[in-house]
Amino acid sequence: MSWLWAIIVGLILGLIAKAVIPGKQQIPLWLTVIFGMLGSVLGNWAATGLGVNETKGIDWTRHLLQLVGAVLIVAVGDRLWVSARGGRRRGI
Repeated sequence: MSWLWAIIVGLILGLIAKAVIPGKQQIPLWLTVIFGMLGSVLGNWAATGLGVNETKGIDWTRHLLQLVGAVLIVAVGDRLWVSARGGRRRGI
């Protein structure tokens, strides 16, 4: 069940990250999910480093850090995807 939850969270974080980043991203949905999962892991790591990973109630700070991690990874991953696929972005 934890893998299913990780995929769902990765999908949600990845889609929110794609909505936050200006312009159109070229990465496919499966890569968006993976980048969202990686962003979640990065956010959890940052929350642990800052000492805010375990709080009472909803962990808003940890969730915000997960979203920031997903935005960073989706933005960088999209650039790498475009350069690996031929260098030109569609729609420009």
